[in-house]
Amino acid sequence: MSEIVEMTKWKVRFFSIWTGQAFSLFGSSLVSFSLVWWLTQKTGSTTILAIGTLVTILPPIVLGPFAGTLVDRWSRRAVMIIADTIIALITLGLMILFGLGLVEPWHLFVVMFLRSLGGAFHSPAMMAATTLMVPKEQLTRVGGMNQTLGGLVRVVAPPAGAFLIGLLPMHWVLSVDILTAVLAVLPLLFVDIPHPVRIATDDEKPSVLREMVAGLHFVWSWRALFFIVSSCTLANVFLGPASSFMPLLITQDFGGGALQLGYVSSASGIGVIVGGFVMSLWGGFRRRLITSATGWIGIGIGYVAIAFVPGAAFYGFLGLMFFIGFMTPVGCAPLDAFYQSCIPPDKQGRVFSVLASIDGATMPLGLVIAGVLGGVVPLRVWYFLVGASHALLGISWMFLRFIRHAEDHPPRGAVAGFSVETSLEQMKDES
Repeated sequence: MSEIVEMTKWKVRFFSIWTGQAFSLFGSSLVSFSLVWWLTQKTGSTTILAIGTLVTILPPIVLGPFAGTLVDRWSRRAVMIIADTIIALITLGLMILFGLGLVEPWHLFVVMFLRSLGGAFHSPAMMAATTLMVPKEQLTRVGGMNQTLGGLVRVVAPPAGAFLIGLLPMHWVLSVDILTAVLAVLPLLFVDIPHPVRIATDDEKPSVLREMVAGLHFVWSWRALFFIVSSCTLANVFLGPASSFMPLLITQDFGGGALQLGYVSSASGIGVIVGGFVMSLWGGFRRRLITSATGWIGIGIGYVAIAFVPGAAFYGFLGLMFFIGFMTPVGCAPLDAFYQSCIPPDKQGRVFSVLASIDGATMPLGLVIAGVLGGVVPLRVWYFLVGASHALLGISWMFLRFIRHAEDHPPRGAVAGFSVETSLEQMKDES
């Protein structure tokens, strides 16, 4: 009976926060789409759009490890409340400028940068808070739910944003972000999030720089984790060019247009939704990295097939994009659960930020490579490279013993023995 009570407690606590964050994610995605669309209509400049992309992706890459270190020092709940509130206030300021008719493109660049900077604090705080609230055996299922949510947002937010832009003035469209931020903050005001126990060090209060370096050292010193991060990074280098060249692939090889591009995006998003739903029910194999490797191999097969699918078989291409979307949560959800279950709670903010920085850096690197070689390398080759690299990634994880058994040998101080019951007892003691 007590086990049922404890299980109910963690679900009520966690999903109260998760639901509010889901609304906030939808609002932020809708507004982000609207801002990019406004820049497109206002300027029609590829340079302006490129700058908008850069100011969005750079803060997590450059400042992520620093932000993550501060997340480890501060209350995860406070970080999320402050980040959501500041982002909403920034949006409110832009809303006023739109209402007064004073908006210039550089205003949007500033807002995009600050919103992205807020996300650099918010994302590792939410991921680390999940570890402290969810039983470790449920982490993969929660990861599947997160993937489903991401797929739903990808499918729903852009058309919802386009609909509102055509229906309302821009400043009222921005109000959606403020409303959803309120829905995200309210549960955080009433639900406690446990504090991780900080492992004692020789230095009673090390500097932020030293703690950030400690996060980097943690990734570097754990052989399995370093290999996992490095192999994922190498495989993801080709994703940037493949994503950027998708419109060209559709127009040049499949003879399609904007409508067909929308179909492709929807097929991929629906695949993510279905795959995330399956992972939330199934939970994956006992060894999370084997499940993740299965996902990478599936993604690899899908992209290699795209490299060879005939131009007349557009619906076959759509089916492959659905399959790739479906396999994405199979690869991502258990990997996130592995990180959450094996990285010490007091280091998760900075380590998650380091991982996000490394992963985020692959996009600009890939785009630079594509910019240099795009006119030389045939279009289909990029999709073959994405597929081959992901298939090789999954196969290597399957056959390397130290990867297969990484969860059996986490570093000292990892959270293999963490339980929600312990956190609930901690909160009782604190109250």
